[in-house]
Amino acid sequence: MVKKHLLIVYHTMTGGTRQMATAATEGAASEDGVEVQALAAQHAGPENVLRADGYIFATPENLAAMSGLMKDFFDRCNYAALDRINGRPHSCPKQNRALGRLVM
Repeated sequence: MVKKHLLIVYHTMTGGTRQMATAATEGAASEDGVEVQALAAQHAGPENVLRADGYIFATPENLAAMSGLMKDFFDRCNYAALDRINGRPHSCPKQNRALGRLVM
């Protein structure tokens, strides 16, 4: 059986988003046929994105937008991944501190 590779990229300031990423990592890793790689946004790059079959991008919500380091990650990966990963599954949970809960 060929394993599918799930990439989880996250940024956290308070640790809340890391908790979400850790829970997703543990849940996905418990499934047969899934290899999981979780990386902080500043350590992830285009090579990680291109290798993955699916993605979870987790970020805190800062001033109604994603965190700066997550935007930096997307900016660094944009041209390398452009039109090469279309159709791959993804999820983008964010931690909303004002609401005190996860938003999908």
